[in-house]
Amino acid sequence: MPAWNLQSLLEFSWRGQDPIEQIARSIVLIVGVLAVRAFVTRTILRLAPQSEIRRRWIVGVRNYSVMILALGLGAVWFKALETFGTLILGLGVAFVIATKELIQCMTGSFLRTVANTYNVGDRIEINNFRGDVIDVNLFTTTLLEVGPGRSMHLRTGRTIVVPNIKMLDSTVVNESFMRQYVLHVFSVPVKLSSDWKKAEQALLEAAEAESAEFLEEARSYMETLERSHGLRGLPVQPRTLLQLNDPDKVTILVRTPAPVGRQGAIEQAILRRYLDQIHPPDTEVSAQL
Repeated sequence: MPAWNLQSLLEFSWRGQDPIEQIARSIVLIVGVLAVRAFVTRTILRLAPQSEIRRRWIVGVRNYSVMILALGLGAVWFKALETFGTLILGLGVAFVIATKELIQCMTGSFLRTVANTYNVGDRIEINNFRGDVIDVNLFTTTLLEVGPGRSMHLRTGRTIVVPNIKMLDSTVVNESFMRQYVLHVFSVPVKLSSDWKKAEQALLEAAEAESAEFLEEARSYMETLERSHGLRGLPVQPRTLLQLNDPDKVTILVRTPAPVGRQGAIEQAILRRYLDQIHPPDTEVSAQL
């Protein structure tokens, strides 16, 4: 029985096949996929109305084109590749060990896609890293950092690259699940010795004033979510709640609807209205400041 080596496998793999034809088909496939991707990308840039939608579609087109290209090249070279089955089987274990992390990253990417955990444009938190998703591929997710901390919504200008392996062992918080509107919650501490009832009323009035322009649209959207997801009770009217975590102060929780991406701006506007009402500019407090 003749001994098999790499040279004999290479010679056998081309029997009955024209290598020039295989290479030509591969080139045509690559050029075709890249041309279609470029055309679709230009169309998206021209027609998509919002930057986040454009970014999401462009990333999707890129990822799908890579997948189509890989499947197409696999089909073109299938006959040649199947001859190497014995060789590949022998190298399989070493390959898996050497690329274990990359395989886990691809598995995490598959899990993200199947579970629809997040998409480009969503604001997520994973492993204490928080930001807006600006790019997703088979191996990594890129975030534009938002902070500082969980309570702020300012973009820091830094990017965070998270390997998709984290999808397998970490909790992902998606702050943009509701897509258009969210119920934003923030807290304001007030001394118990002060007039906290007045402070609570001032916060509620400020929240109602800032949400008035989009309140009905938010209510309609929440009702749509209730029907589509089988949820109950998503009231959007601003409201306040009290917490007593400290014997010397009361924490007033404010819940208000806000368009996705504008939570921080709405919160700041409410706080400024509240401070203007509690401490008007012509008071002694403002003079001391």
